Amino acid sequence: MVLAQAPSWQAALGEQFEQPYMQRLMQFLQTQADQQKVIFPPSENWFHAFEATPLDDVKVVILGQDPYHQLGQAHGLCFSVQPGVKVPPSLVNIYKELYSDLGVEPVSHGYLESWAQQGVLLLNSVLTVEQGAAGSHQGKGWERFTDEVIRVINARCQYVVFMLWGSYAQKKGACIDEGRHLVLKAPHPSPLSSYRGFFGCQHFSQANDYLTQQGRPAINWQLPPQG
Repeated sequence: MVLAQAPSWQAALGEQFEQPYMQRLMQFLQTQADQQKVIFPPSENWFHAFEATPLDDVKVVILGQDPYHQLGQAHGLCFSVQPGVKVPPSLVNIYKELYSDLGVEPVSHGYLESWAQQGVLLLNSVLTVEQGAAGSHQGKGWERFTDEVIRVINARCQYVVFMLWGSYAQKKGACIDEGRHLVLKAPHPSPLSSYRGFFGCQHFSQANDYLTQQGRPAINWQLPPQG
């Protein structure tokens, strides 16, 4: 079972792996490997977001687009990089907003595992990429799978905060029932768009206020000093 390390997700999504689109996607990835293409993240981390955040624990969903495509960065959580890797520009801006919003001190690493373990699903729309080729695995089937992930959360969970940053994430989250969940929208935190409204959006305090109001534990956004 592909999601054997994530049994709650396996129960909800396992049938997706029997669908023709997923079989085509897996064949594409196998062909890439046979051609000696380097794929990020490593295959053991393709579904790490689901292993780190069980379905029943999801409190917040942050939607990204593609994994980082340079050596050593991606490990299956959107916006997160492995310990020892330079913090990417978008995550630098996320840290700036966290400090402005909640006084959360920026850390020197970009390893977001502690968020995932508290119920923050760090979900990319596309779960793989070829080294050095941004967007190279778009349109191969991952988007359909992650649409199903969002549909499952929308239907099976209650009182989840969706942070939709940028037009891509907002379109992908269009199906979310705002009567059951809190949907927060802002421009993307990349340096190209962060000054158009990501800075000052206060999504992190709004998320914690909402969770607390619904009787759910707030997220401790302060990352440990060492990744």
